[in-house]
Amino acid sequence: MNKPELLAPAGNMEKLKIALHYGADAVYLGGHSFGLRNKADNFTLGEMASALDLCHSRGVKAYLTVNSYPRNEAMGALEAYLKSVAPLPFDAYIVADPGVIELVRGISPGRELHLSTQANTINLHSARFWQRQGIRRINLARE
Repeated sequence: MNKPELLAPAGNMEKLKIALHYGADAVYLGGHSFGLRNKADNFTLGEMASALDLCHSRGVKAYLTVNSYPRNEAMGALEAYLKSVAPLPFDAYIVADPGVIELVRGISPGRELHLSTQANTINLHSARFWQRQGIRRINLARE
């Protein structure tokens, strides 16, 4: 049996430290673009690197949220963003949009992908579909 993972949001460095203090097994965080936690402070690239160092020094996984649904005109900026974060050792990216998945695969082949709750997966057939697409974990829809 797999042990459940306590996954906590980390909207900024202070909230990340709180999540670590209270025993999170993993955290998710995002940059200033392409994530759906708009009200969070979010992280710069430098802050992401520091956050990853802190998490990994404590054996905690860190996931990058790239779970927005970008329009065509945003895809160039998304590609540049993904290239800028590619060197950072995130344990996985949390994604929702098939176009984002394709871009991630082209820029960071082998990067583990988790499906966001925003993808609204609510049945076994959908879960199996995403599994065939290489998604390693599905955060089920809130419904």
